[in-house]
Amino acid sequence: MIHPPSVSPSLQRDGTQRCYLPIRWVTRRGLKHLLWLVLASILVAAFISGCSPLYVLRAAYEEGKILWRREPIVDFLGNPQVQPDTQEKLQLVLAAREYARDVLKFKVGGSYSSYSYVDRPDLTYVVVAAPKTELRPYTWWFLIVGRVPYKGYFSKEDAQAEIDRLTAQGYDTNLRTSAAFSTLGWFDDPLLSHLLRYDRAILSEIVFHELFHNTLYINGAGAFNESSANFIGHRAAMDFFRARFGADSAEYLSATQAWDDEREFGGFIAEMARTLGDLYGRDIPRADKLRLREDVFARSKAEWLRRIADRPNHRFRAFSQRPLNNAVLMHYVVYLKDLDLFEALYDSCGRDLVRTIETLRRAVADGGEPFAALRAWLAKHGKEQTAAAH
Repeated sequence: MIHPPSVSPSLQRDGTQRCYLPIRWVTRRGLKHLLWLVLASILVAAFISGCSPLYVLRAAYEEGKILWRREPIVDFLGNPQVQPDTQEKLQLVLAAREYARDVLKFKVGGSYSSYSYVDRPDLTYVVVAAPKTELRPYTWWFLIVGRVPYKGYFSKEDAQAEIDRLTAQGYDTNLRTSAAFSTLGWFDDPLLSHLLRYDRAILSEIVFHELFHNTLYINGAGAFNESSANFIGHRAAMDFFRARFGADSAEYLSATQAWDDEREFGGFIAEMARTLGDLYGRDIPRADKLRLREDVFARSKAEWLRRIADRPNHRFRAFSQRPLNNAVLMHYVVYLKDLDLFEALYDSCGRDLVRTIETLRRAVADGGEPFAALRAWLAKHGKEQTAAAH
């Protein structure tokens, strides 16, 4: 749909209000640009996914829309129609990408220098699956990035169809939404409109998380990619806020608390995974495993609720209210796996994040299973690295 001049849907103000910027007229040059974006999106989707033609075409169409709607963030700054709080978040995003590029030495490119309006409440729908008596993710194969423990859809109906297919095959399944994704440097990813609903701490974490994927991504290592980006995203946000606002600022304290919550919950999920792993490894009938795992789920939810009873703002408080299965747990495992391992690396590097990132890249550069490579590096170099840092 082509909107008349000055009515291109753009930033939301507060709730029901919307502000606008002039759209690009579809000139011959603009049309050539649009066709290039569509073609490039199709090629990237085809190379990355290795999936069905319909999946590729839908992904290319949606990515093409996101890219076509990009507008420079700086065009929104100083616009009286844009609420001050929104302008502050936009300025924060630009400052975060500059910090990632100039201080942390991320491969930023043009990512997060533009803004793109998303015309639906949820960006993507992510399918996760796992066997009912194994804590092992079902994986999908993608041509360039290898096997990954999730699959994203732009259509909820398509995602539900995949859920139904896997459920019929006997898998546990979980359908969740995702607020952002990275094209791993293939395109200059924009800030998506619905990300502005998050507070400053979460928004900054997302920006650093996604930009880190452009910097370090290991094919076929889904859990390592996500948990390392989770660690870097949080630590980068903390360093960024401390440098920008000070160690006593609400932003820094909020980011610090978020990381404490993340690590605490990650440790709890690891405990739960060990308990279930022991159960699934027992030589008992499958029906008994399924029955006993429900006891583990119930006890774990009750224990978690007890642990955070006096912390109503804990980031993972809702865990005790949600239905559990192995697919739900695998989602948490993928993003929270071995966070303390990255913290150990951070400590060994004198709590210097730039040095930590450089060391992390070296530690996994020779291939192999990246968590094992990082453990081996720490066992060999950890103490001498700590001494050098001091």
